Amino acid sequence: MISEELQEKIDQARVILQPSKRITVLTGAGISTDSGIPDFRGPNGLWTKDPDAERAATLTHYLEDDELRQKSWRNRVRWIDNDPQPNAGHIALLELERRGALIAIITQNVDELHQRAGHDPKNVLEVHGTIHRTCCWGCKDRKPMVDALARVIAGDVDPRCELCGGILKSDTILFGQSLEPDVIGRALTASEECDVLLAVGTSLSVYPAANAVPRAKAAGAALIIVNGQPTEMDDRADVVINAGISEVLPLLCRSL
Repeated sequence: MISEELQEKIDQARVILQPSKRITVLTGAGISTDSGIPDFRGPNGLWTKDPDAERAATLTHYLEDDELRQKSWRNRVRWIDNDPQPNAGHIALLELERRGALIAIITQNVDELHQRAGHDPKNVLEVHGTIHRTCCWGCKDRKPMVDALARVIAGDVDPRCELCGGILKSDTILFGQSLEPDVIGRALTASEECDVLLAVGTSLSVYPAANAVPRAKAAGAALIIVNGQPTEMDDRADVVINAGISEVLPLLCRSL
């Protein structure tokens, strides 16, 4: 049972969403925690519990530290073995696509759970890449992650590129690595073209993805924030809902 205060916030957000024909969604780690994927800096966050995980997210450390890379490969095997699935929050957003109101989902996540929930991959802009592919740092060859993980499981603790012998990494954007200009460009354009920006599960503190908010507001869009905790941009929002995402999004998006 949800509280009257929370229901009032949901009703306010639905009044904004219902007439909208151009909705852009921005998602962060918070939408995937109910799928068993920890966030980064929270009390149970990946980097909070394992400082090496934060080092592995920095390009220079990953390229230069053989032991760190080997640990990263073991963690990737565990990730795939856990086989995280879309939760009710991911699935709820499909309603926006079904009624033709979704411009794009801009996601800071690398888990591909939006696509697994049924979204058209063309509508999902992965500004930080995906863990489901590998990329060779040398020749930039890309292959399915499962191919490299099969080699790890077979005993290759630090698989190298089969074409050039270069270091393999997941096809994600690490600290110190440039974003893909086309992807972030499309994301910012989608922010400027919407009449509602729905920000879900993100602290709105990581740039340039967080620039979606000022871009959307400057273009006259309404802003709805759904997150477990306050964000750095709550003062810009028309409605702020601090509650469980997989609980709120089905109520927010149903039959719009």
